[in-house]
Amino acid sequence: MIRIGSGAGFSGDRLEPALILAEKGNLDYLVLECLAERTIALAQKRKKENSSLGYDPLLEKRMELLLPALLQNGVRLITNMGAANPVGGAQKVVEIARRLGLSVKVAAVTGDDVLAFLDTDAPATETGKPLNSHGRVLSANAYLGVEAILPALEKEADIILTGRVADPSLFLAPMIHHFGWSADDTDLLARGTIIGHLLECGGQIAGGYYADPGKKEVPNLANLGFPYAEIKADGSAIITKIPDTGGVINLMTAKEQLLYEVINPHEYITPDVIADFTSARLREVGPDQVEVTGGKGKERPKTLKVSVGYHAGFIGEGEISYAGSNALGRAQLAGEIMRKRLEESFDELRIDYIGVSSTHRNTFGEWNKPYEVRLRVAAKADSLGEAAKIGEEVESLYTNGPAGGGGARKYTHEVVGIVSSLIPREEIGVSVVVKESGLVEEKTV
Repeated sequence: MIRIGSGAGFSGDRLEPALILAEKGNLDYLVLECLAERTIALAQKRKKENSSLGYDPLLEKRMELLLPALLQNGVRLITNMGAANPVGGAQKVVEIARRLGLSVKVAAVTGDDVLAFLDTDAPATETGKPLNSHGRVLSANAYLGVEAILPALEKEADIILTGRVADPSLFLAPMIHHFGWSADDTDLLARGTIIGHLLECGGQIAGGYYADPGKKEVPNLANLGFPYAEIKADGSAIITKIPDTGGVINLMTAKEQLLYEVINPHEYITPDVIADFTSARLREVGPDQVEVTGGKGKERPKTLKVSVGYHAGFIGEGEISYAGSNALGRAQLAGEIMRKRLEESFDELRIDYIGVSSTHRNTFGEWNKPYEVRLRVAAKADSLGEAAKIGEEVESLYTNGPAGGGGARKYTHEVVGIVSSLIPREEIGVSVVVKESGLVEEKTV
């Protein structure tokens, strides 16, 4: 059996659940899944501004917290916190280990950055239009699979830092390494992928994204426990969490996570296998214990998905609050004033009434009039200067009416858009760089 824990489900996730797993989970591996499409595009921007950066912003905090427990308990860490700069991230981990008086071996996996040879005339999957027609391309990262991680595992690295790797592949790789599964056994690969998908979002399967008070109660959410899986050589597993941590793992939380971000459950495409999620079987076998069995798979695709980040202009925002009698009426009047003053200058103008209709853009029936409403005005622009006009106009409502506006704020930021494309698998070259005690060893796979 092998035990794999999930210590993070996104870049900004909590820090302490991973430490609890490392200290009390009796784990073989801990996985931190910290990359999303925009996350890595923004990381590429940071790397261009400073070549020593580009790894996850919380890498240092997480490593300072986790390294002593990981090394003391013999838990190997696999994470995509390398983001746009796995080698720089590995060097930073070595520096932290030295500062803490620890000996560590870190492997950096590279090869997902395909910007240098991306065909920008290729069609975007979402629109069918050429990639370069959406805007200036900023980044292009292919979703690598287990073949990128396995050489690093063979190097017996304590810490493995990757860039863009498919989320379930982070969990599948140690299963293949531990059990010696064949790359041709598509059913085993599918079972491991299903387990990885159930684990990849951290606290979600423990009730975090499931909780809805009065409908779906989850105890002690303030101390949500993150999951780990006890996995057998046949690809079956029990998913559970550390006793006395908050949350709940049951059939409902597991089923919601199984279908999370899944378009076609019959064919969930990863770089490693095309998995049939409908062939999996879930069963509660105890408190906070869900057994996962079954799973069928088909041969992996011949192409890899590439996440492409592009410059999509700038957004200007302004907000102001109205409270008390007729709050909604005054907010709506302010919104109409903004529309008349701005709509001719901006093609994409959005006016929201936060607390009334800002999320679904509709009230969906009659509701009591709110006591307070926050007006938000936003628009896209070609330059920061143009975008700034939005906040300036909203701020001017202070004295130009309607009555009682307060708490105005204004904000501008660059927009990074995301589209995807496909690239032949054989065009990818993966490298593993190992850093240990100041020595650097490179191996090209």
